[in-house]
Amino acid sequence: MKVFKVIGKLDRIDLNILNDLQNDGRLTNVELAKRAGISAPPCLRRVKNLEDQNIIQSYHANLNAGALGFGVIIFAEVALSSQNDADLRVFEEQVQKWPMVRECYMVTGGSDFLLKIVAKDFDAYQSFLSAELSTMVKVAQIKTRMVIRAAKKLPGVPLEQVQI
Repeated sequence: MKVFKVIGKLDRIDLNILNDLQNDGRLTNVELAKRAGISAPPCLRRVKNLEDQNIIQSYHANLNAGALGFGVIIFAEVALSSQNDADLRVFEEQVQKWPMVRECYMVTGGSDFLLKIVAKDFDAYQSFLSAELSTMVKVAQIKTRMVIRAAKKLPGVPLEQVQI
């Protein structure tokens, strides 16, 4: 994961813009400016600056997986038999090719990676596990946890903790 240094200093208006966009990325610039208490042209410049600094990385819709027929969410801890950089990168490159893997994090502890896998059903997940993930060279151990329900699911970061 890349860590980006914030160029320049954020102020309360920037944080308001970030908070509003984090909660609703479809806000128009006019509405965003109104909420931030500034006019539209400077608001647009601020948003562009936040994008240029890579603070705003993308815009997307938050889809309801269940409504689209994806009823199974699995978190899988994957331990490799080797932790040399080349083997870690090979695994990360392979993960990019698996559509069911929606998130992948290199982690500390007993495993090397934590994957979030979304599947239509348990059979689809089991097929992926058997034919793809467990057959990958250097995968030594896989521990999985199936999600029963989400008790909390918030996008982004806790902006109220950003100090200005």
